[in-house]
Amino acid sequence: MAAKAIPLLWDIQVITKLKILTPLEIIMSNTACDAGNTTKLFSLVTEHFKNVTFSTVQRKYFNETKGLEYIEQLCASEFSTIFMEVQSKYYCLAAAAALLKYVEFIQNSVYAPKSLKVRFQGSEKTAMIDSSSAQNLELVINNRDSRNGHTLLGVLNYTKTPCGSRRLRSNILEPPIDAETINTRLDCVQELLQDEELFFGLQAVISKFLDTEQLLSVLVQIPKQDTAKTAESKITNLIYLKHTLELVEPLKAALRNCNTQLLKAYYSSLEDTRFGIILEKITSVINDDTRYTKGCLSMRTQKCYAVKPNINAYLDIARRTYTEIVDDIAGMITQLAEKYSLPMKTSFSSARGFFIQMNADCSALPNGQLPSEFTKITKIKNTYSFTSADLIKMNERCQESLREIYHMTYLIVCKLLNEIYEHIHCLYKLSDIVSMLDMLLSFAHACTLSDYVRPEFTDTLAIKQGWHPILEKIAMEKPVSNNTYLTEGNNFVIITGPNMSGKSTYLKQIALCQIMAQIGSYVPAEYCSFRIAEQIFTRIGMDDDIETNASTFMKEIKEITYIIQNANDKSLIIIDELGSAEEGIGICYAACEYLLNLKAFTLLATHFLELCHIDALYPNVENCHFEVQHVRSSAGNKEKIAYSYTLSKGYTEEKNYGLKAAEVSSLPSSIILDAKEITNHIAEQILHRQKSSPEMMKERATFQLAMRLVQAARNSRLDPGSLRLYLKALKKKYEANCPTAGKNDEQQ
Repeated sequence: MAAKAIPLLWDIQVITKLKILTPLEIIMSNTACDAGNTTKLFSLVTEHFKNVTFSTVQRKYFNETKGLEYIEQLCASEFSTIFMEVQSKYYCLAAAAALLKYVEFIQNSVYAPKSLKVRFQGSEKTAMIDSSSAQNLELVINNRDSRNGHTLLGVLNYTKTPCGSRRLRSNILEPPIDAETINTRLDCVQELLQDEELFFGLQAVISKFLDTEQLLSVLVQIPKQDTAKTAESKITNLIYLKHTLELVEPLKAALRNCNTQLLKAYYSSLEDTRFGIILEKITSVINDDTRYTKGCLSMRTQKCYAVKPNINAYLDIARRTYTEIVDDIAGMITQLAEKYSLPMKTSFSSARGFFIQMNADCSALPNGQLPSEFTKITKIKNTYSFTSADLIKMNERCQESLREIYHMTYLIVCKLLNEIYEHIHCLYKLSDIVSMLDMLLSFAHACTLSDYVRPEFTDTLAIKQGWHPILEKIAMEKPVSNNTYLTEGNNFVIITGPNMSGKSTYLKQIALCQIMAQIGSYVPAEYCSFRIAEQIFTRIGMDDDIETNASTFMKEIKEITYIIQNANDKSLIIIDELGSAEEGIGICYAACEYLLNLKAFTLLATHFLELCHIDALYPNVENCHFEVQHVRSSAGNKEKIAYSYTLSKGYTEEKNYGLKAAEVSSLPSSIILDAKEITNHIAEQILHRQKSSPEMMKERATFQLAMRLVQAARNSRLDPGSLRLYLKALKKKYEANCPTAGKNDEQQ
């Protein structure tokens, strides 16, 4: 069977980055998409993004020289350091040129000069989580139901703004790897948890912000052609901008007494005088009481009367005409209600304009029908919606008047925006502040709903009584908690236990807790310490895989090869079963031996119990298992397993799980006895080959003692008395694991 090529790291990074961005449309060079001559990249991207629109741009527009020109022309001077960063990045500049040309063509607009924040966003300062691992861990999408919120994003997402939600999602998929950045965030979360006034004050202000990123994007676009739609959109966006700027002072007030470094920096940023300058320019033209409101009619009114009176005489006349028409519509509907003695009222929708609505039972109508002058009748339960020929005509007059108002208002707004553009760069800073505060508030909110703790960052992965955050949300109660301990000298953990004992849940729990810690969230545990992971790899076996054995085996080979090729000493590697074919144990053993030579933290769940004896050869291997109990039925002839979901040291005693299942089946007893004899014979041979010699036991004990001493020297916070007791306990453990040590000490 032919196998697909092993994916290269570059391919994986492209797909991973695109999945983080969740594009609605992807543009590529027309030469990459030619039928019968498509590039590898095009094939890869289309395979992973089947529901995304693909558009082509002529190859000539992918021009790096033009890309650099665009950036020099459009980038605000505050962000001009980008020139040095990207001037040698050919693909980046070529893609930027094609994108800007495409936006100009499709949206029929250009960006105002020196109005954009341009930044290069690579993956160098973030942990790499490939898209397959993100799917395995259900970071942002539930594997059973994509609409289900049982994901890590669902656990942590209490954001109030679209930009805050986007920031949280991108951080989960690309956690930072800088310890100072992470601890700065954690300091903020801690202060928010300790200061209720700060928490609720900030949350109240942040919840009023709109999508500041989206607002900025459309504000700096200049349409190449004026239409009624573009006019209305610009007016709306200016009202949104006024609403946003009016929240700066309340946000400053909420941050005034904060103590942490990041929150203080945000307070200082909000003291930028440009916020006041922009707002002053806006209020010189726009009415003070003009604001963002919910409801299409209310917002239409805000747009109509946004500009102050006496700025444009024709605009004032048009608005009086509009007011008269609206009053005439209301008066006409009142007269119709009196004429037919029916409870009619004026209603409005953006699609229909003004129409008549009435709550009445059909028995109250003459002959059960509305009078014949009413048309476009719809009925939902006892609510009638309808119009009339006269009302349709008045709506048309109303729309015509509205178009005149919007056109004249638009001209005033455009002039105002041209004056604002030179100061607009401070809004990028505001957008960043709002999204980050929203995310940090979300972390603090999640902590109040469960007993999370602040993580520490050392060279150790130590979790005391940690539990699965998504499982807690599903079960609505705290799941069984377990301990985890990995160090440089104890960096490979083999986990055994029968199916459904909790291995997969536990492994995913470790990865989820690692990600939570690195994004600046508290973690579901009594205590936790993490080593920052630069990559997080997962390989999850599927018990219900319907593929053929050959294709499953090739999938495993591809996944483990990818991990081996890209893992380094700072990786966290989660492998849930490896080796499904007959030669699987050989593949699994060889992969383990390779990974054991790295300093990566690796957790492997396996059904190959023979693999557990690898600890005799490698002192950095730890065996753990999930405990189960066997309970016999009252009749005494059947046995079932009671799962404790508790992790213990050592490997499982649940050997030959298949034989135990066969014993309660209808297989002949002679076959079961033969199977037991063969199994015992094989097990004895393996045990004999892997039996530890006294020298190996001493070497292992010495290695573990040395690594514990190094850990204590690096990370201990114990006082001298407690440290003395700890060192004595280490000595006792060493003597217990290496009996010859005590004898040698006595002889000496």
